[in-house]
Amino acid sequence: MAQSERTPFYQKLSLTLISITILCVGLYYAKGLLLPILFAILLAMLLLPITNYLARKKFPKPLSIIIPLFLAIIIIAAVVYFLSSQVVNFAADAPALRERINEVGSSLQKWLTSSLNISVPKQNQYLKDTVDNIKEVAPGMIGATFLSITEMLTYVVLLPIYTFLILYYRLTIKNFFIGVFKDGEESKVHEVLSESGTIAQQYITGLLIETTIVFTLNCIGFLILGIKYAIFLALLAALLNLIPYVGMLVANIICMFVTLVSSENVSDVLWVGIILAAVQFIDNNFGMPLIVGNKVRINALVTIIGVLIGGALCGVPGMFLAIPGLAMLKVIFDKVPDLQPWGLLLGDEGEVAPKKPRFVLPKIRNKSKPLKV
Repeated sequence: MAQSERTPFYQKLSLTLISITILCVGLYYAKGLLLPILFAILLAMLLLPITNYLARKKFPKPLSIIIPLFLAIIIIAAVVYFLSSQVVNFAADAPALRERINEVGSSLQKWLTSSLNISVPKQNQYLKDTVDNIKEVAPGMIGATFLSITEMLTYVVLLPIYTFLILYYRLTIKNFFIGVFKDGEESKVHEVLSESGTIAQQYITGLLIETTIVFTLNCIGFLILGIKYAIFLALLAALLNLIPYVGMLVANIICMFVTLVSSENVSDVLWVGIILAAVQFIDNNFGMPLIVGNKVRINALVTIIGVLIGGALCGVPGMFLAIPGLAMLKVIFDKVPDLQPWGLLLGDEGEVAPKKPRFVLPKIRNKSKPLKV
């Protein structure tokens, strides 16, 4: 009897849960070190086809890595510059927006007084208490902002370096993982690495195409509507859409609020919500299945839980990394017999549990004839 068959179920379950707990704790406390590496792995997998193409064209190995990496940095810098310029234009209208917010606040106070019988002094007291609470947590918010800026500088410096080194030593890393398993499992390790790389490439490439389409549709709708900051809001909603489920909800709230304080026509707020809902419907039913494909076959329940856990452990970067991380875990679970039930738990209902091969007796149609072996 094999050792895995003699191991009690509760022992295997306990070891699996302990391993998951150790991974989560390590990710939480070492996220400043691990997150740039994880993003570098995704970027390296995205650039790997171009690197291999240049290598086949007899480019030197360092140059075949530097060229696509440099192009990727230029594209990312262009997006960041465009977004920051839109933020600067938005901030330039801050005085006018402040006056508009006061007008909207006065109208809201009158509505609360007439509809809910909440007096203006009580509303002002609630508002004062809220401001006092914000002042208490302001130092922590400033510290978090400084930390995020520090992390951003870390990404700017370390991400290109990590990506270059991962691509440069990719064969060494691959041979390391294959060499660790010397008990006949080398082929499975090779399959896991190959499928994980393919999933990451397809997922990131699909997300880039999907984000471009979402931005274009949002921009067309907002420009037809004629609202202010149309391009900025369209780009913001497209970027927030990268965060599954939660991002689009936040995008709706921000876009509708900005439209409320920047537009004289209140109906524009409703139209903004309708446009975002229509784009989200098109994206969920046509864009994501056709562009991203069905390689990342993770069910919705696990996706939501994974995104929330990723956000709790690592913030917004963890929410973005949740889906490719779960997809890679599913590849590993499906290849390891003892972990296949976990892979089934992560998958959608279209998958079936792997069945053990059975010996089926051939049908004997004519008893008078001997069975051919």
